[in-house]
Amino acid sequence: MAVRVAAVRAVAWLLLGAATGLTRRSAVLGAARSDAGTRAMCSEIILRQEVLKDGFHRDLLIKVKFGESIEDLQTCRLLIKQDIPAGLFVDPYELASLRERNITEAVMVSENFDIEAPNYLSKESEVLIYARQDSQCVDCFQAFLPVHYRYHRPHSHDGETSIVVNHPDLLMFCDQAGSRGMIRFRFDSFDKTIEFPILKCWAHSKVAAPCALENEDICQWNKMKYKSVYKNVTLQVPVGLTIHTSLVCSVTLFVTILCSTLILVAVFKYGYFSL
Repeated sequence: MAVRVAAVRAVAWLLLGAATGLTRRSAVLGAARSDAGTRAMCSEIILRQEVLKDGFHRDLLIKVKFGESIEDLQTCRLLIKQDIPAGLFVDPYELASLRERNITEAVMVSENFDIEAPNYLSKESEVLIYARQDSQCVDCFQAFLPVHYRYHRPHSHDGETSIVVNHPDLLMFCDQAGSRGMIRFRFDSFDKTIEFPILKCWAHSKVAAPCALENEDICQWNKMKYKSVYKNVTLQVPVGLTIHTSLVCSVTLFVTILCSTLILVAVFKYGYFSL
């Protein structure tokens, strides 16, 4: 009799364990299917990067379009981390002036930055741009950054050189504490957090950066995957030719001597000297 009771108890425990395992597996599979369904419904993040104006002083314009409703993005902020190649520079004093006039929110990250150095004595720099919502598009952000060409070495044949502006890093921070999109529940030992759909779809790593331009607090931003409309922006910079070196030096020396002579003649002719 005791053996039969023990056998019944063993079978019951086995059935209970199997049922618990199936329940947990069903929960995990359900969550995975939910994630897959959420990702399937996600629209791509589209980034457009273009350069405006002509000459040695340009404007870099970055536009980002989300397919999500503005209700999902109203508690989110967008930060663009742009690398500036050595052939270009951003004037930190100009950025300070633009911030005072509320035209753009950008700040230099690189230190010991020389805006007068030529291309061959410069290094890449980094700028953080806090994007703003586009007034003409409810699910769009845009960022504006003035950039300038550096001086380049003359070439032997071609009168132009190329500068490649790589795609930026797109960082997003959402205030999850005050959002309706954050729900926490518990099912047995399975704990799950439902976040913003846009983060659930495209965030793939964390990056530490200042929370805002006006303070020094550090936030953990989500680095987002996106699709770019264009390839990397390529700028063509006119440069001098080495075959013109002798001509340019001769003309420069002649003009310098001529102007200096005229100044000296004017000084001795019209100047007043007291002994």
